[in-house]
Amino acid sequence: MPNSSIDPENVSIAEMERFIARFATLRGSEEAFVDSNLPGARRFKINLVGMGVVEREDLPDLKPNIPLPAHGFNLGMIQAEHGNGASLHAHTTEEVFMPLIGPWAVFWMTKEGEKEIVLQPFDCIHVPTGVYRGFRYVGEGRGTLLTLIGGPDAGKVTWEPGVLEKAAAIGVSRGADGQVHGLAKAG
Repeated sequence: MPNSSIDPENVSIAEMERFIARFATLRGSEEAFVDSNLPGARRFKINLVGMGVVEREDLPDLKPNIPLPAHGFNLGMIQAEHGNGASLHAHTTEEVFMPLIGPWAVFWMTKEGEKEIVLQPFDCIHVPTGVYRGFRYVGEGRGTLLTLIGGPDAGKVTWEPGVLEKAAAIGVSRGADGQVHGLAKAG
């Protein structure tokens, strides 16, 4: 669906500049999810196109860096230090990961326990809907992971019940509205 404020046959450079997310100036937050303060789950969430599945829609830094509406997908990035990433969770929408900087481990829950695969930069994985999955940076320094989630409404995260119990133990919960309550930092 075209942006009604743009003449698609006569887009100026200035108009096109409004739809660029420059890496050096990206906004994001470390407080996007219910597991954000759990050990091993510290990460910086950047929304490029669309809101993804964030649980803190009140944070201005989580607004999409490119102000076009998401119609069929949500594009974002995660940055994390070694050993950090996302706890086990599931989506009702598709999710794709591609490491941009450093190796990332993608893990998932099975009846036999957790399984794991390590992805190198520019490898790509499409995790099936409904599978409890997580990811963590296994390289040195700070890694960057590209995330693509089906949309336009990416839905909400379904957390593995143990994640919600750990969050509750530190005073963090998710309300009926799907939003996080009780984070130590507000952004």
